[in-house]
Amino acid sequence: MQRRVSGSARVVLGLAIALAVFAIRPSGQSTIPQLAGIRHYSGDNVAPVFEGWEKNADGSFNLVFGYLNRNYEEEPEIPIGPANSFSPGSADRGQPTHFYPRRQQFMFKVHVPADFGKQELVWTLTRDGRTEKAVAHLALEWELTEVVYSQNRAGLNRDSVTAKPNTPPVIAAESRAAIAAVTSTPVTLSFSATDDGQPAPPPPRATTGAARRSGPPQEPALINIRQGPVQQQIIKPTRQGLMVTWTLWRGSGTVKFDPPSMLVKDGKAATQATFSAPGTYVIRAFADDGVLLEGGDVTVTVTGAAKSAGR
Repeated sequence: MQRRVSGSARVVLGLAIALAVFAIRPSGQSTIPQLAGIRHYSGDNVAPVFEGWEKNADGSFNLVFGYLNRNYEEEPEIPIGPANSFSPGSADRGQPTHFYPRRQQFMFKVHVPADFGKQELVWTLTRDGRTEKAVAHLALEWELTEVVYSQNRAGLNRDSVTAKPNTPPVIAAESRAAIAAVTSTPVTLSFSATDDGQPAPPPPRATTGAARRSGPPQEPALINIRQGPVQQQIIKPTRQGLMVTWTLWRGSGTVKFDPPSMLVKDGKAATQATFSAPGTYVIRAFADDGVLLEGGDVTVTVTGAAKSAGR
């Protein structure tokens, strides 16, 4: 007589099989996947992500990329080269070399011509012997519309973001030349940023009764990269107005921004950046209207000796 396996037994058996399948990586390194509840705070790899494509007014396209840094704390630096490259064509397409923890969406765009057609563009990242690729294309179902952006950025489509046309913000560094700085000494990074005012901020949230349940919930303020032990998105959508957030895009040291983000006032936003080590850095500031975002870069050349750990 056959014995029936209970539902709970099947679950235990399935878990055991899953753990056995994922117990060994191709490199031979023993591990348990993060889906099983184990967090890798360092030592894991970075996976490139193709987010979709946008069509420009002139008929050309933007291929939009993000990434998943599987570490919860470590921020790897992967220089442009065989370990961080695009193909075919130029290996450098403006991608980051500094990777913040966890999932970061819609981080940069690669422009391709109107006749790109059925071609593909591949972003490859390799770390500790593990290589992952993101393949970009113009498949129809991968088009990024305003609604798609909204659905992926805290569900702001709930208040009908398409009621009025929404154009992306415009942002640019005040200085077109590289900025000089020295280690451990703050330097001002100023940007101009403008927007069309869409989507409009929601009305103030009621505090009691049925009125509280009408309309979307109030969005949290934009936060810095870290909040407690779990890493958050660098750019968290907000409905307070046009927000600028500064990020380290390329550079081997660390950078502290004060403030890390701010609401734009009179078309201007500025932060004090402090660099940990000499080198050439690219700082990317993101202007975010709550649904659409655009980035602007400034290069900073840092000189001087880095502080020793004991000082």
